Amino acid sequence: MVAGTLYTYADNFRAQKALIAAKYSGAQLTVSKDFKFGETNKSPEFLKKFPLGKVPAFEGSDGVLLTESNAIAYYVANEELRGGTDAASRAQVVQWMAHGDNDILPAACTWVFPTLGIMQFNKNGTERAKEEIKAAMKALNDHLLSRTYLVGERLTLADIALACTLLSLYQQVMDPAFRGAFGNVNRWFTTVVNQPNAKAVLGAVVLCTKEAQFDAKKFADFTGKGDNKKKEAKPKAEPAKKKEPKPEKKEEEDDNGMPVEPKKGNPMDEMPKGTFDLEEWKRFYSNNEEDDSIKWFWEHFDHENYSIWKSDYTFNDELTLIFMTCNLVGGMFQRLEKFKKNAFASSMIFGENSDSSISGIWVWRGKQLAFDLCEDWAIDSPSYTWKMLDSKSEETKKLVTQYWKWEGTDDKGRKFNQGKILK
Repeated sequence: MVAGTLYTYADNFRAQKALIAAKYSGAQLTVSKDFKFGETNKSPEFLKKFPLGKVPAFEGSDGVLLTESNAIAYYVANEELRGGTDAASRAQVVQWMAHGDNDILPAACTWVFPTLGIMQFNKNGTERAKEEIKAAMKALNDHLLSRTYLVGERLTLADIALACTLLSLYQQVMDPAFRGAFGNVNRWFTTVVNQPNAKAVLGAVVLCTKEAQFDAKKFADFTGKGDNKKKEAKPKAEPAKKKEPKPEKKEEEDDNGMPVEPKKGNPMDEMPKGTFDLEEWKRFYSNNEEDDSIKWFWEHFDHENYSIWKSDYTFNDELTLIFMTCNLVGGMFQRLEKFKKNAFASSMIFGENSDSSISGIWVWRGKQLAFDLCEDWAIDSPSYTWKMLDSKSEETKKLVTQYWKWEGTDDKGRKFNQGKILK
């Protein structure tokens, strides 16, 4: 029987997947009582076992070490939860778990996190996230039209994982008006979270009656800026004291009294333009042979005012089917529609189903990580590690050639499968 210690902070939905699975399988899973996020996972002892410092993390009594939440949940689950002995069913379980992480979770975070005060509210980003959640719920609702559970006739890890991913949406923002169109999903969700083994971990799940809203004060307190940004409007009962009209105050709230982010210019405009014409490069790359394009790129590249970056997806171990990985990259590029005029990127997928990776080469103006400059651009970037390359080195030139030509392998020898260009 599986036994071990789970390191996590309280109410971590990723950890809850494993805790519920353990209830079903009988695995002896103990949550570390001494764990302090930001301290324990940064300690030398922890990093020796789990170098990335990620949680949840699992340490088995037999020495097994795991960090990715889906992998931990799969490991502590029993055969029935994994989909039984049928290979197709097991693959479908993995498919739904990946679907939750890749297609639902990014949009869920964008919508929910501002209501918890841990992310700045962005109206455009939130509206886009709502549409993405609506599309995902529609597909899920259609799938569950004639099914009780996602895979087969019994509850599996697919149901547990996806319900945990949807938990914050149901508790915080998907009010009766929003979720009313998805009766099949609602029935399935309440069935899953009210199972005794799920309830033992989650407690009583209360669905929200009203969409939670962004709390500017809560966010200011969370970021430590509560004393610096108090913009209380003067009472409307004292208009006579206002010597000059201040129409800009009308822009601080939308029609529902929701604070909206002040309009900002393109942060790239503050940087020196340099000599490299990004738009001309995009046109040349699109209309010429790759070898000619690479030659043109290095003949015109401005080393002083532009930078080249390499991105590596952080959660490669959780990637499953290639088409879903492609959708993940495509979704990121769609969300970067407003950013693409500032950059050029070639993103490549290496490997095959259940053994793949995502990485890319990016070019933009300036020497700073561009996604830190604008919240609209930073929706997906935290899921990647970023490294600025030495644009004059031979190693960088080899990488650029590889990514501009879509060829070669990744650092683990997985062959190029397919790619996508941001331009």
